[in-house]
Amino acid sequence: MGRAAEILGVTPAFLRSLGAAKLIEPLRSEGGHRRFSRYQLRLAARARELVDAGTPVDAACRIIILEDQLAEALAMNEELRRRG
Repeated sequence: MGRAAEILGVTPAFLRSLGAAKLIEPLRSEGGHRRFSRYQLRLAARARELVDAGTPVDAACRIIILEDQLAEALAMNEELRRRG
């Protein structure tokens, strides 16, 4: 977790708050260390952008979840149009 926080320029507590808000749920190594995927790091970076702009953490997480859902829905619509 420390390395991920360092890469993103945030505190480990910030990353834990993203987990508590259900934005990211890192896997655990055999030693119990949190392992973040690149996708999770991108989500955390987006959360940091929103929080830095004054958005509360919980609201930032909800925004990111909705952005992700919208992108998925748009991709599905595009796929259906191609098959159409």
